[in-house]
Amino acid sequence: MEFQLKATDNSTSARSGAVTTAHGSFSTPVFMPVGTVGSVKAVTREQLEQDIAARIILGNTYHLYLRPGTGILEEAGGLHRFCGWDHSILTDSGGYQVFSLAANRKIREEGVVFQSHIDGSRHLFSPESVMDIQRSIGADIIMAFDECVPFPAEYRYVRESMLLTHRWLDRCIARLRETPPKYGYEQTLFPIVQGGMDRGLRRQSAEVIASRGCSGNAIGGLSVGEPEDTLYEMTDLVCGILPPDKPRYLMGVGTPWNILEAIALGVDMFDCVMPTRNGRNGMLFTAGGVINIRNRKWADDFSPVDPDTPCFASQQYSRAYLRHLFVAGEILGMQLASIHNLAFYLHLVKQAGEHILQGDYGPWKDKMTKQLRQRL
Repeated sequence: MEFQLKATDNSTSARSGAVTTAHGSFSTPVFMPVGTVGSVKAVTREQLEQDIAARIILGNTYHLYLRPGTGILEEAGGLHRFCGWDHSILTDSGGYQVFSLAANRKIREEGVVFQSHIDGSRHLFSPESVMDIQRSIGADIIMAFDECVPFPAEYRYVRESMLLTHRWLDRCIARLRETPPKYGYEQTLFPIVQGGMDRGLRRQSAEVIASRGCSGNAIGGLSVGEPEDTLYEMTDLVCGILPPDKPRYLMGVGTPWNILEAIALGVDMFDCVMPTRNGRNGMLFTAGGVINIRNRKWADDFSPVDPDTPCFASQQYSRAYLRHLFVAGEILGMQLASIHNLAFYLHLVKQAGEHILQGDYGPWKDKMTKQLRQRL
């Protein structure tokens, strides 16, 4: 993987760049649609590529390990061939899913023993096995195995968890060195900064992660219920420590305004289920604000869903029609809303990159975040 830094903003820490993997290039800042089990919910590959203009998507190690399983993925030639996606893929290591399975898992030095949410069967994820699984998946960018702590959490627990994550990282790096990739191209490991909401621990973790010299770095353990100000404070602290010549990935964040604020702090890569999950529930994101398309006020609004988002779902269907689909329980409504939201997110980060190149990202961001937060 290669990262080229193209420009920085005049008044913020925002950056514009490009990442190149074995499956093509994409510009940063970038939003990655979440395709947890090898598919972005309700969205076809052609729509992702052509209408949404995605050039990288995210898959999840935990879910792909359980279904369809590494045997099927290896027989297919990796996830790219299995799902027919010719562009870049990033896989989350499953650490967040382990966090969400708190009632059905045990964490120890060796790794995490957990019960499948599908059938209750027991499994062990270790740093070594997670690297092996991601070798079988074949993603271009893979995540180190980590523990994500809840919010709030006691200092002692957060510290011990962070140190465990650092020890696991070294085991991940060692495992990759002793195992070759399976499909003829290199895979790039991103370690993950942890440390909860404590400034001292966050600083310590960021320094350890930076010292490992990996080709990119991730910021985890945020967007777990903490206040927005704390999210920005931790992100700002970590971005000031991670090397500027490597891409920075803020995991699981978030709303459009969260993303614009994080870009201003120096983040390059994002993912979140919000565009599709909220879209399926009738929440649409637009440059003018947030729309609850189920509201009665849209019943006779025949204007486009969002004329400013360059996508057929945004421009060729009216708000009245989309509301009708939701009220009638038609699956098409959920699909169109998901496509629109993803197209909006990718268009928004593309605009952010353009304003970084122009040097006026700060004023544009301030204006946009006010608009994006409005409830229409």
